[in-house]
Amino acid sequence: MSTRHIIAIGGGGYIADLENPLLDLYVLAQARTRVPSVCYIGTATGDADRLVSRFYTAYSRLACRPTHLPLFARTPDVRALLMQQDVIYVGGGNTKSMLAVWREWDLPAVLRDAWKAGTVLTGASAGAICWFQHGVTDSWADDLRVLPCLGLLPGTCCPHFDSEADRRPSVHAMVQSGVVGPVLALDDGGGAHFVGRRHAATVSARATGTAWRVERRRGVVIETALPVERLSSHIP
Repeated sequence: MSTRHIIAIGGGGYIADLENPLLDLYVLAQARTRVPSVCYIGTATGDADRLVSRFYTAYSRLACRPTHLPLFARTPDVRALLMQQDVIYVGGGNTKSMLAVWREWDLPAVLRDAWKAGTVLTGASAGAICWFQHGVTDSWADDLRVLPCLGLLPGTCCPHFDSEADRRPSVHAMVQSGVVGPVLALDDGGGAHFVGRRHAATVSARATGTAWRVERRRGVVIETALPVERLSSHIP
């Protein structure tokens, strides 16, 4: 059986900083080939040309072969394209709308099959939470809500934990009220690396920030900072 990797990124990466590719290099280092094929899926922003171009700008500098999957223009054979990728990178945006479009194109099944075959699945924000059973999302304009997602990974994930002021109090309220169980909360610049369904490592491209386990114990919400590896310019 192929090793299964998912790297959920709280925010940042090339979208935030083209000059800090450490998270992207970490992702590429998990691929099964030295010069991996990488497919960007930008459904959550309606395949915005600006973000597709930014992806190519960033990944064309790295040792890989970038491409993208359009779902709002003429769409290629989705299964044929994705099953030949070594890495699939999902961009941020509106998670609820993204998942609705994906269902129309049968992407949930294709992504699961690619993961089982050894393709590294990754992404930031919407592209992080989509792999879990549930994600904390701002897809609605009025407040943060819990959204059912693909379920490849157990539990609930929240991105942007240190960069958006409403994230921490909202997650605490959700956990306190029992709306969700324990939450994996990711700071920007941080990535949670799962091997299979096991959280194997937490990495960060920044000097600060990590991932947190937020849970209720004896009626009190507790945050536990998870051990984090600060990425250097050398990625083995």
